[in-house]
Amino acid sequence: MNLSKRVLDSSFSATVGIADKAQIIREQGRAVYDFSAGRAFEPTPAYITRGTIAAINAGDTHQTMARGKTIYRNAIAEKLKRDNKIDADPEKEVIATMGCKQGLTIGLLACINPGDEVIVEDPCFVSYTQTVHYLGGKAVKVPLKAENGFRWTKDDLEKAVTKRTKVIILCSPHNPTGVVHSKKDLQIIADVAIKNNLIVITDEVYERVVWNGHKHTNLATLPGMKDRTITLMSFTKSFSMGGWRVGFIYSSENIIKELEKLQQHLITSVNSFVQIGAAIACGKPQDEVLDYWLEWEKKVFYCTDYIDGIKGLKCHRPEGGFYAWVDISQLGTSSYDFTEQLLEKESVAIVHGSSFGEFGENYVRFTCVKSWDELEEGLKRLKRFAQSH
Repeated sequence: MNLSKRVLDSSFSATVGIADKAQIIREQGRAVYDFSAGRAFEPTPAYITRGTIAAINAGDTHQTMARGKTIYRNAIAEKLKRDNKIDADPEKEVIATMGCKQGLTIGLLACINPGDEVIVEDPCFVSYTQTVHYLGGKAVKVPLKAENGFRWTKDDLEKAVTKRTKVIILCSPHNPTGVVHSKKDLQIIADVAIKNNLIVITDEVYERVVWNGHKHTNLATLPGMKDRTITLMSFTKSFSMGGWRVGFIYSSENIIKELEKLQQHLITSVNSFVQIGAAIACGKPQDEVLDYWLEWEKKVFYCTDYIDGIKGLKCHRPEGGFYAWVDISQLGTSSYDFTEQLLEKESVAIVHGSSFGEFGENYVRFTCVKSWDELEEGLKRLKRFAQSH
């Protein structure tokens, strides 16, 4: 059987794969503590599900316009104005997507030709490089060094640009390191993009979950960046809506018009009734979800402080997102071996840092937004395992 080289040369998603492995263990009746994929313990807030169920019961089950339902696009525009200080035209500058991954795919399809280069962070979310590869591009990894606070320097970024470079992919708040990029950080990227006529695709799935007074800033709000930024947003993380697979893109009218063509041919439209739930999530956050965010901040700080106190491990409090990015370099083992042995010996599932890139080696990622009982037992097992080295 002759399958495509692009799929044969690709790898499985480490984050999804480890979570699936944990689920298989659980279905076999064995206890497992899963801190791998970025999935919160809590269900989607009830005020969102109620409105969605009402839409289904009312017969809102037909395909929609490729750009998304008018009610959803209007809600997106209101959210962008309220939360991000962006005046977006809901008719011309937003499009519904099936989460950030599908948004990334059509964004890249619109921007690159086979052989073009795309600058990505290292470490970065595991699907960026594979998606670039599937579309015939070449991912150029630029390291995020611990000594620079896991931020790009202008020098490192400029050195990566060639005549083939077309796109920069940025994640902020950053997965897996927890960095929330300041305006100063973003200006470095904007300067390089403008100088070299590049598009920047920004993954902002964690924009609502920022901690300890940090503020999220959208790159498109910087001077000269609106027309060269593709902003990906979704509700997967902040509203515990991972199973809904819904989000949106904000960009210039010229880019959205091209994305609409891709949408029409590839998926027709985002599922109708989940757009109703997403429109509700775009509204002013209600107490139920505000309580989630307060609880998540407590859990993130509890986990990272606990882990930092384990001999042989180092862990800083993240500025945003809900992961502990744990330095295991003192233990003298690879990140892959560490996670495999931890799952085998203590039934604790986490993600090896090397899956996020070469500069992720010597780190592992631990998801902090599980139940308190899971966290306490999982951390106890992690400590026992680390101290056995």
